[in-house]
Amino acid sequence: MTNPAARTLLPLLLCTVAGPALAQEPVAATSPPGGSSALTQIARFQHQVTGVTVAQDGRIFVNFPRWTEDSPVSVAELKDGKPVPYPDGEWNSWRNARKDAVDPKTHFVCVQSVVADKQGRLWVVDAAAPAMAAVVKDGPKLVAIDLKTNAVAKTIAFDPSVAPQGSYLNDVRIAPDGKTAYLTDSGAEGALVVVDIESGKAKRLLAGVAATMPDPAVTVTYDGKPLRRPDGRGVEFSADGIALSPDGKTLYWQAIKGKTLYSLPTDTLTGWLTAPMMPEALADKTLAGKIVTVGENGPADGLLIDRDGSRLYVTSPQDDSIKVRDLAAKQTGLTTLVQDPRLRWPDTFSQGPDGTLYVTTSHIQDSALYKEGAPIALPTELWSFKPATAQR
Repeated sequence: MTNPAARTLLPLLLCTVAGPALAQEPVAATSPPGGSSALTQIARFQHQVTGVTVAQDGRIFVNFPRWTEDSPVSVAELKDGKPVPYPDGEWNSWRNARKDAVDPKTHFVCVQSVVADKQGRLWVVDAAAPAMAAVVKDGPKLVAIDLKTNAVAKTIAFDPSVAPQGSYLNDVRIAPDGKTAYLTDSGAEGALVVVDIESGKAKRLLAGVAATMPDPAVTVTYDGKPLRRPDGRGVEFSADGIALSPDGKTLYWQAIKGKTLYSLPTDTLTGWLTAPMMPEALADKTLAGKIVTVGENGPADGLLIDRDGSRLYVTSPQDDSIKVRDLAAKQTGLTTLVQDPRLRWPDTFSQGPDGTLYVTTSHIQDSALYKEGAPIALPTELWSFKPATAQR
């Protein structure tokens, strides 16, 4: 989840935080009034977390974007409930204060999401826009880490035609065969990005069309009030949540400042990677005519489709809940699975080998972006729960 319009806070946000431990030991979470016993707290962090992913062997990885602080680590593996820099300290050694001394091509600058694929790789999306402000030159990239060797296996750099100034690459899904990556851009001009992994060729598509942009008719609220920055401005969230059907044939996405879930057949996107050079406006016009309106989710952040493709899980920040859409039955509405006041901005999903769902709470409404006097280093959590269909 992102806020591409946080530029006015840049002097405050680009401060250096050095030295503190990243996390405490896991805490056994008791249910507060109105809480749910279904939730288990896996970890509590001292910094703002967004992404989580669980590899096929059960290893858990998280990431910390540089939104309101110069977080000491960007990507980490959870070991005994504590985040350990991954794949090593060097890749995590970027600091805002010494950015001229560190190569953005080979270091994490501002990581927004992490996703493990079926080929034993961890994919890292580096938006390279600390404080969600200027994109660092040569910084935007998609990095693959081999989970057997714990070494970077591939880096796909994105030039300004894919990640221009004002962009904020947000989340990624990898095709089942490991050959294609699909990303959302939640920046000032929303878009989808499709990547041929072998060649590294990438194409930015549907930039600025209604389906990837904020819905002007939607107001994002929290605690019963419109979510606004300290200067009174509202928020604009473009294409953010993304999900891929298990067969890799259908891509889903939506804007947070929106209510509508959209989809496209993936072959309509990948076809543009091999098509002759064609004006972007023509490509977008052709694709826009094929977009399917799936239904209304309301403002939502993370999306995840379960392994059999029948259920779409949705994080619903406005009411501290996790909901589900029955795709197999072509359900028109959502069913609430968990609603709990501890889910302060449920952000990103992943599903473990046993069906357990993991979700981060990024506390965006509690951050210095939206709350005067909030701590720069914002404590956040990782939770888990088992949906009914996984309890077998």
